[in-house]
This record gives sequence, structure tokens and C-alpha cells, in this order.
Amino acid sequence: MGTTLFSPQPAGRGGGTAARKTAVIRLHRHDLPDGLDFGRVVAIDTETMGLNPHRDRLCLVQLSAGDGNAELVQIVPERLGGRGADCPNLKRLLADPAVTKLFHYARFDCAALYRNLGVTVAPVVCTKVAAKLVRTFTDRHGLKDLCKELLGVEISKQQQSSDWGAPELSAEQLAYAASDVLHLHALWAKLEGLLRREGRMELAEACFRFLPARGALDLLGYGDPDILAH
Repeated sequence: MGTTLFSPQPAGRGGGTAARKTAVIRLHRHDLPDGLDFGRVVAIDTETMGLNPHRDRLCLVQLSAGDGNAELVQIVPERLGGRGADCPNLKRLLADPAVTKLFHYARFDCAALYRNLGVTVAPVVCTKVAAKLVRTFTDRHGLKDLCKELLGVEISKQQQSSDWGAPELSAEQLAYAASDVLHLHALWAKLEGLLRREGRMELAEACFRFLPARGALDLLGYGDPDILAH
């Protein structure tokens, strides 16, 4: 059963359709409801208990079709009375070859989703990788910086470090979680244009294809030193 929440503030300040409207955020426990259609490209993010994929469990998966609204799936482990990885609709979407999954820092999210749900996410696009390929004049590739500089949208990171494993998430947590996916379609449109302008689209696509494997390598312990290092 989904809980509909109306964000007390617009999705962001500045340009872009998603930024000017008030986002509708729906929270679903355990799985997506039947019949949801995200189109050919779905923006996805995850929230975990921490940043160690071996130790820290998956708590929330955020999704958006790019329409200014967000669907959030709370993952509750069986030991806490939930269904754990029993989320067939979500896993079917993550593995659907006809739907591109749009992330910011897909490397971490792919690892977290594989570790907790047992699904290899593909095909994938990553705005962080895209930004690093074309914004070589700066080291500002975080989502907050990209949204501000490319979209004129201010997003808050105040709830980034909070207890995502809590049984009841606050309205502030849900609004923060949704903000991580509401602008990814618009951001990718900007970055895709820059990749084509600089002749690096094919290179970006090759990087994107490797990202699920990169996440799997992290889970095997090949994070630092990198397996591709000397």
C-alpha cells in the first residue's frame, strides 16, 4: 500500500519543469505496486545505513519517471518483520533490458542493489561518470553542484547522513530522498548534449556498460587498490 505525501516545498528552486512544481512523493513498503510504468528511462537512487556495501543494508530505493514525482520503496529485512529481498516488481524493473536506469554514482547503487536484492541492474547511465568526462575544467561532480550549475536548481543535502533504517521515515527524509531522483532526467539531457558536443558519447556508453561489473568488483574487494591499477 502506498502513502501519498505532498511535499511542503517545491521540488527545487530554479529552472526545469520538475523544479517548479510541487512533487508528489509516494512511499511503498516492500515493493512497487502493480502496473506502474516509468517509461523507457527511470531515475533511481538508493539510501543505505552507510557507505560500506558489505556491512550496510539497503533501506530505500527511490524512482522517478522524470515527471516531477517520485516513488519510494522502503526495504525492510525479514528479521524486522519485513519481506527483505521479496520485491518482484522492483527487481523486474531493475533488470528490464528495455528500460534504462539513470543514476548519479551508479557504481555504488549497482553494488548495493546486487548485494541486497540479488539483481544485476542494466542497462545503466551515470550522470557522475558523464560529468567527469565532459566537465574536465572542475572537480565539482556531486549532484548538488551539478544541479546548481547546469539546472539552476538548489537541492539540500541536510538529511544525507540520517537513520535510513528507521521504521518510520520523516517527511524531511522522504523529501530529501525524492530530490535525488527528481532532477536526473533534466541533468542527463544537459550532460548528454555535452558528451555529444565533445565527441565522448561512445566512450561514456562503454563506461556505462562496465558499471554493473564495477559494482560487483567492489563487492569482491577490488575497490582499493583498483583491479585496473598497475
